Amino acid sequence: MQDLLAIEGLRALSRLMRRRVLFAFDLDGTLAPIVDHPADARVPEAVAWRLQRLALLSPVAVVTGRSVEDARTRLGFQPHYLIGNHGAEGLGCLAESSGLARLRQRWRHSDVGLRSAGVVFEDKGLSLALHYRLAADPQEALRAIRAWLHPLPADLSTMGGKAVVNVLQRAAPDKADAVLRLLELSACESLLFAGDDVNDEPVFERARPDWLTVRIGTAEALSRAMYCLEEPAALTQVLDLVLQHLTLRPQG
Repeated sequence: MQDLLAIEGLRALSRLMRRRVLFAFDLDGTLAPIVDHPADARVPEAVAWRLQRLALLSPVAVVTGRSVEDARTRLGFQPHYLIGNHGAEGLGCLAESSGLARLRQRWRHSDVGLRSAGVVFEDKGLSLALHYRLAADPQEALRAIRAWLHPLPADLSTMGGKAVVNVLQRAAPDKADAVLRLLELSACESLLFAGDDVNDEPVFERARPDWLTVRIGTAEALSRAMYCLEEPAALTQVLDLVLQHLTLRPQG
């Protein structure tokens, strides 16, 4: 990956801005810095202010692993589209699987080992998350999670992340499915998508040549994204450039 703010990245951004673009962003680790307690995550005011301005000029979407209800309270601006649960919530009527209900029941009756390992259980409705960021021994916590999930109900799958194991419904759409649908709904020609984690990779992998995809993190990270930015704070500069392009572009 090349730095989006290097010469080639800036040229790609300039080319993209000649088209009608849907701007889509992950939340945690992208718009909002990663924090020890997920409940403390917020989009910084400087970023939210720029995104609110952007939303007046072009379609903006947030596509997050959080539930829609949870994510909405952390944004500080109003996107045109808010998609939750890794792409499963906000675009259709995905029924909750029986497997999720079984795991909730399992948690109520056998959570002692996970709690003692420092694991936090999050129920997001259409998915579950087992966080171990605050565990004294992260590897022990991860082993406890894997043991607790076994056997995994057949209608579920798991996906890793930054100190989290996500439990998803196999039938659920992912973030790539979500942004492709949003492109149709928004009548946009192209897409800028920024994300930072494993659940953003489906978008990077299925990106069309005329899209611009950005991974938040170092260039050495294994990713299919086209470009990278080292940290979420770098998005302020990118948003300033985008706003400059949009405000200077001839109208009509």
